Amino acid sequence: MTIVDVRILVEGASDVEVVSKALQGLALGSEYNITISSIIPTTNLEIAKSAAAGADLLIIATDADRVGRELADKLFRELSELVGHVERMKIPLGHDLEHIDVELVRKELKNTLVRAGLKSLQILPEYMALRNQLLDLKGKYDMLEQEKQNLEKEIQNLQEKYEELRQEYQRLREENENLKILLDRRSLIKIEDAWEQIFPGKEVPSEEIIGKAVEKLGLQGRVIVGQGYIYAEDERLIEELLKIVYLSMIMTKSEEQSGKETEEVEDLDERETLEEKSGES
Repeated sequence: MTIVDVRILVEGASDVEVVSKALQGLALGSEYNITISSIIPTTNLEIAKSAAAGADLLIIATDADRVGRELADKLFRELSELVGHVERMKIPLGHDLEHIDVELVRKELKNTLVRAGLKSLQILPEYMALRNQLLDLKGKYDMLEQEKQNLEKEIQNLQEKYEELRQEYQRLREENENLKILLDRRSLIKIEDAWEQIFPGKEVPSEEIIGKAVEKLGLQGRVIVGQGYIYAEDERLIEELLKIVYLSMIMTKSEEQSGKETEEVEDLDERETLEEKSGES
C-alpha cells in the first residue's frame, strides 16, 4: 500500500517543537498509513512553495490569531496547486511547551487528518469517473495498439510483395532490353526458320533442348534463345549450334531405338525358353 506523504508548515521554530511533541502520541503509520516527511518553519512564500511541492497532503498550522489566519489564507491560495490536498490547522495560543497544551495540539492534528480524509471522500465519485474514463481509454489504446501491430505486419507483407514485384519487373525489363537490342541489330532469327534452312522437313527441337546445348557448350552471352527466336552475333555460330543439336537428337533416338531392340530380343529369348521348357514337359 502506498504511504501518504504529509508535510506541515508552521510559523516558527518553536512551533516545530510543539508539533513534534504532539506527533509522538500518534500512531500515524498504523492508523492512517501516512508519514510526516517534514515540518517546515517559514513565513516566506517561495521557501514554502519549494518545501511543499509534490506532497500528498499539506497541513498549514498557524496560530489562531489574526496574523496566523492571514498567513494561512495566503499560503492556502498559493500552495493549493502544488500539492494533492491542503488542510488548515489552528495551533492554540502560546509559543512553547510550557504554555501550550500538547494534548490539545495532538487532538487538533488528529482532527485535521480526519477532515482531510473526509474531504477526500467527497471527490471519490469524481475519482471513480476519471478512473473509468482511464480504463476506457486504456482499452481503446490496447485496441489501437493491436491494430497498429496488424498494420505493421501488413505493411511488411506489402513491402516483401513489392520487392518481389520489383525484382520481377527488373528481370522482365532486362529481358525486354535484350530483345530490343537484338531487334535493333536485326540479327534475330526464328528458330523454325533457321532450322528449316539447315534441316528442311526435320522435326524442330524445342527451345529447352537448344538452351541446354548452349549451356553445355558454354555459349551463354554469345547465343540467346527465347520467345521462339535465336540470336548470335555470328550467324555461322547458329548454324554450328543447330547441327550439334541435330546430331544430339539423332544419337538420342538411336540410343532409344537400340534400347527398344534390346528389350525385344530379351522378350523373344524369354518366350523361346518358356516354349522349350513346355516341350520338355
